[in-house]
Amino acid sequence: MLKKVSTDKAPAAIGPYSQGIVCGNLLFTSGQIPLDPATGAMVGSDVTEQAEQVMKNLSEVLKAAGTGFDKAVKTTCFLADISDFAAFNAVYGKYITSAPARSCVAVKDLPKGALCEVEVVAVIGE
Repeated sequence: MLKKVSTDKAPAAIGPYSQGIVCGNLLFTSGQIPLDPATGAMVGSDVTEQAEQVMKNLSEVLKAAGTGFDKAVKTTCFLADISDFAAFNAVYGKYITSAPARSCVAVKDLPKGALCEVEVVAVIGE
């Protein structure tokens, strides 16, 4: 059985998708970009500021599902510019310390002109 995860402490979906889906004991988050949950406005002008907001948004989706970054098993990270890798990684490493599997790629464009986006798969209840 699939269960949608939703919280007003993270940005509302800007399309036909959920903030997260629970399947069994796994949470699959949708990618989060650096939007302010209250206003929907982009936060930050550089990748460091934007990554902070992305991780805060993800934290709230994880909490709403009853899990956290310490239960992450896989992350996928998207950067608008691979030269931002080190700065992005410094922020990411403050939040995710359990060393889950990860992919990090540069892409041509991200929604709303964001500089980074992150999605997480995490275990619930273990």
